[in-house]
Amino acid sequence: MEVLSSRVLLRPRDLARSRHFYGEILGLAVYREFGPAGQPGTVFFLGQGFLELSGHSNGEAGSAMSLWLQVRDVAREEERLRGAGVTVLREARLEPWGLTELWIADPDGHRIVLVQVPPDHPLRRDPR
Repeated sequence: MEVLSSRVLLRPRDLARSRHFYGEILGLAVYREFGPAGQPGTVFFLGQGFLELSGHSNGEAGSAMSLWLQVRDVAREEERLRGAGVTVLREARLEPWGLTELWIADPDGHRIVLVQVPPDHPLRRDPR
């Protein structure tokens, strides 16, 4: 199989609320919008991938699905997100595997792991 592109698909309970959370609160940039003007689907840039919010779900958030997002400063993001009223599931802490992780939830309860990679960690590949 040759994968040409990929994205994470989320079907939120309230599309406008989730668009606001990912676009305004998390600050993800929009790659494209599609569909009806009143309820457009939105694809956000997600590092080297994409996050698509479209459609609608009445079901519960899947406990097996999480987003892993690498950020430069987890402590700064935790302070900013708490100030914005975001649900913090677990405060930022250094994990035994050497990453600092903060766990939050989106408006539908999907878990998002914000990760800071220390400068000396093997995952560090900052081209800037």
